[in-house]
Amino acid sequence: MSKAIFIDRDGVINPLVINPATGEYESPRRIEDFALYPFVEKSLFILRNAGYIIVLVSNQPDYAKGKSRMEPLLAIAGSLNSWSDEHGGLIDKHCYCYHHPDGVVPDYSYDCECRKPGTLFLEQSKEQFNLSPALCWFIGDRSCDMECGRRFGCRTLKINNIQSIKNNDAIHADYIADNLMEGARMIAQSLRGRMLL
Repeated sequence: MSKAIFIDRDGVINPLVINPATGEYESPRRIEDFALYPFVEKSLFILRNAGYIIVLVSNQPDYAKGKSRMEPLLAIAGSLNSWSDEHGGLIDKHCYCYHHPDGVVPDYSYDCECRKPGTLFLEQSKEQFNLSPALCWFIGDRSCDMECGRRFGCRTLKINNIQSIKNNDAIHADYIADNLMEGARMIAQSLRGRMLL
């Protein structure tokens, strides 16, 4: 069976951005506000070189909540997809949930199975790539990421992003790293027996 890294996007692959209206860090809503952390390419290469399939799993509810048009959200997703293709397909699958149970756009405002901590995208990836959950990891910066990984039965690694601190109440993770590069190295080292997992 195969193994995968399920990875959150905002706060892990790219920085959150300050919303002037709320003073809080949130997901980017404009293509010009979307930029990858400088260590992302090398981090994903480390994980791919360790034999992992990379699956992006991201909640993007701003359209459902009436905070954004859909077009810029799709443009940001397309930009990351293009970046991956240009770098040898570092991300094997891109999964986005655009729903929210408390939204204002009717077609997107309901309880769905794909919104983390729901595991629909992980289960679909399991079937597609013949994954063993016990060999997989979920890397994220929020409580819902860790809960999603636990429900699926994989190990979890939390990125200790200060911008996401308000979303980390009662968070529990198997391991903690300061950023994706540190997390990728921890996982790769575990395969060489340098960590007791």
